[in-house]
Amino acid sequence: MGLRLAIYGLGEIGRLLGKVGVMRGHEIVGAVDIDPKLIGEDIGELIGVGRLGVKVTSDVEEAIRESDVVLHATTSYLPKVFPQLEKAVRLGKSIVSTCETLSYPFYRYPILARRLDELAKSHGSTIIGTGINPGFLLDTLAIVLASSIPVVKAIKAKRVLNAAKRRQAFRKKIGVGMNPEDYEKGLRSGEYTGHVGYAESVCLIAEAAGLNLTRIAEDQKPIVAEESIEDSGVTVEKGRVKGIKGYGIGYVNDQEKIRIEFEATVNAEEFEEIILEGEEYTVTWRSSGTPGDLGTAAVIVSVAEKLEAMPYGLVTMADLLPFRIGLR
Repeated sequence: MGLRLAIYGLGEIGRLLGKVGVMRGHEIVGAVDIDPKLIGEDIGELIGVGRLGVKVTSDVEEAIRESDVVLHATTSYLPKVFPQLEKAVRLGKSIVSTCETLSYPFYRYPILARRLDELAKSHGSTIIGTGINPGFLLDTLAIVLASSIPVVKAIKAKRVLNAAKRRQAFRKKIGVGMNPEDYEKGLRSGEYTGHVGYAESVCLIAEAAGLNLTRIAEDQKPIVAEESIEDSGVTVEKGRVKGIKGYGIGYVNDQEKIRIEFEATVNAEEFEEIILEGEEYTVTWRSSGTPGDLGTAAVIVSVAEKLEAMPYGLVTMADLLPFRIGLR
């Protein structure tokens, strides 16, 4: 039997969540957004599946009242989405969210995480943050692959994607076409986010290993085009930002145990690579690249389908997996 879904946030990702949900046989029973231009619109027409008779509203309670699960897609940082999540949980609803820092909120926001966990348990709700990255490619997938190695000494996961093939909002947050100095200044001030989730991916892997990290380092910087480039209708002039490159590293007593690398640039050759260095043998896994937006929607809906088997409270993708890994 399909789920009754409510979509919270109808940006490009939120609309994909709705579309994938319908593709998987679920019913959309509510949709909420604050954009006045969307209020009163039929959600089915917005997501391209035809009229569903469900109107977009700004009233959260009205939108989610009849739902089994809320698919939440608004912004990246837990302090900003906490009131949204709190309202849904107080109505007894379980939530799967694209909020990157919710994928492992205990690292940046331990107090908010504890409050959310207690609230969810008291109202019979389950909350999880996930997506393609963080949430799957550079963390959950690495955990699954590492389960085939008796003792793992180090894990390195890298993702490279072509920013020209991603939505305009994504290109904006990684500074495509901007002056490098202006973008780097905005990156440091928080005006631009770049990629969010380096440390969260590191922590998810460490959680699955029961590994107590002594330090986490993360950083990212713009990559400048050495010559003018064009790809998929996106042009970047020489000397302008063509994307970003960043990393997250988990240490135990100054020894690097987990490394996450992410690069998103115009005209990049796409791939994901996971290297698992074991005491007995090393395994390298490599893909030809994963479409991030549809991949995120697929992961979110897949997790929503599993949610009723999970405990109440604030959980992570590491909790969803049935095993630990031997990272030492």
